[in-house]
Amino acid sequence: NREFINSFLYYHPTDSVELKLYHYMHIDQDSDIIQKLKWLGIFSNTKIGLKQATPAQIMEHILKPKWQLQPGDKDMVVMWHKFVYRDKDSGIPMNLTSSLAVTGDNDIHTAMAKTVGLPLAVAVKLFLTGKIKLTGMHIPTDRLIYKPVLAELEKHGIVFREKLQEDVPEE
Repeated sequence: NREFINSFLYYHPTDSVELKLYHYMHIDQDSDIIQKLKWLGIFSNTKIGLKQATPAQIMEHILKPKWQLQPGDKDMVVMWHKFVYRDKDSGIPMNLTSSLAVTGDNDIHTAMAKTVGLPLAVAVKLFLTGKIKLTGMHIPTDRLIYKPVLAELEKHGIVFREKLQEDVPEE
């Protein structure tokens, strides 16, 4: 595991992987973050054992044993987006924040399944029932797709909460 992490850090002939990571992340060696990374096994000498894998697949292989949901566990998906723009009519700087928090029911019916699988299933249903009338290839940022999908997802408790306010400069 440590060789994999080391491959993403700068080269230094004598610094340990841990020391290089402390410097890269600008954190103290006693920080909670480092303790959590140690718990995950990031610094272990365990061989990864995958013949051909992408960095994402290797990281999944390292994290999966520790992050796998156990019976009775629940996951949570949290999203927070901030859009800063200037109102086209008034020219006033605006902030739009959009947030979502979804908790899974259990270790099988997860928040991840609800927020990834359900939107696709809803879109397919809307298409098959003629409520989305588009043909050909389209991305879900098309209003004719996302409006009815979001309306249907709201019935399942998946709702983005939006807050619009004038952009107040930070002091």
